[in-house]
Amino acid sequence: MFTGLIQGLGVIRPLESDRFTLSIPESYSSSILSDLALGDSVAVDGVCLTVEEMVTDGFVATASPETLKRTTLTQKIATASYVNLEPSLRVGGKLGGHFVTGHVDGLGCLQEVMMTDKAWEMTFCPPPSRSEQWQYYIQPYLISKGSVAVNGISLTVAECDGEGTWFKVAVIPHTYSETNLCYLKTGDWVNIEGDILGKYVAKLLGKNLNPEESSTEINLTFLTENGYL
Repeated sequence: MFTGLIQGLGVIRPLESDRFTLSIPESYSSSILSDLALGDSVAVDGVCLTVEEMVTDGFVATASPETLKRTTLTQKIATASYVNLEPSLRVGGKLGGHFVTGHVDGLGCLQEVMMTDKAWEMTFCPPPSRSEQWQYYIQPYLISKGSVAVNGISLTVAECDGEGTWFKVAVIPHTYSETNLCYLKTGDWVNIEGDILGKYVAKLLGKNLNPEESSTEINLTFLTENGYL
């Protein structure tokens, strides 16, 4: 479990098709590596990965085919890009953001970024060819003033349209400069995770979270058949 408060940046470089190293600059090494050990979980751009090996300036991790398919890790590995890093939440630690699981729901695309007096307003929408994934796994959990994780960063949805086809966040200067949001360009893809609380509420209300599975509608007939009435 994570909080969405990024502790530093790392550079991701390939070792094999599904295995890579995370090199951490010296300026962030103390916040990331000081208490890191084999088997620990680290959110890498919002993706929960396991530390398989410690190296001089970072660690080694492996991503499953499903993870590579659903996230931007393949793109980041190919370009040796900066990724956001957050070690897992410790018992008794501060929860300054919101509960983030590190299980990315789908991809978003930076549609627009605008600098204001106090923040950077960033608008995200479905990437080309990923609208169905967005519709099923992201759109249902977008509500104004709700929580969303973008590249592992805990953010508040400042605005979204009624259909959930886009959403806007206002990023404060500290978050913008200390994460890889400052490197994003219009058209770049990001990892998105919806609020876990919204998912559980949807599940309890009988909403279908997986388009490949049949859904159960909670109505008077369902309640009667299951002994509630």
